[in-house]
Amino acid sequence: MTSGLGAALAEASSPSWARRACVGRDLASFAEVPEAAEALLGLLLDAEDTAVTRQTAEALAWVGTVAAMRLIALAVAEADDDQADWLQTGVHDALVDPGDGLDVAAVCGKLARDPEEAVRRGAADISAWVVGKGF
Repeated sequence: MTSGLGAALAEASSPSWARRACVGRDLASFAEVPEAAEALLGLLLDAEDTAVTRQTAEALAWVGTVAAMRLIALAVAEADDDQADWLQTGVHDALVDPGDGLDVAAVCGKLARDPEEAVRRGAADISAWVVGKGF
């Protein structure tokens, strides 16, 4: 594990919401690393501040990999209504100015065949958000 990844993981439980949001953005590109994935899921479902949820979801959607979107789908499946609203906002924020190749709908299509039911359910919700907003 790189020292930068280890440092970010250590900050994932910071008492500062701003620091946790920064960690969510920093860890997004490591979504396929099990330790980072665990921390990211916790940040997506942050019980203390919705800004952490929103910014982590945006960063993961911007990365757009199957691993990144799988984490958002898991969070959606576990989220309460308020958290789900902020997860949706974070995904929409990433889609407003998509980067090259960002195709959340295509990735959700792949996740629709995931062996885990919660991932399939969350991916279906994300797909509905994307279609509903015309992305």
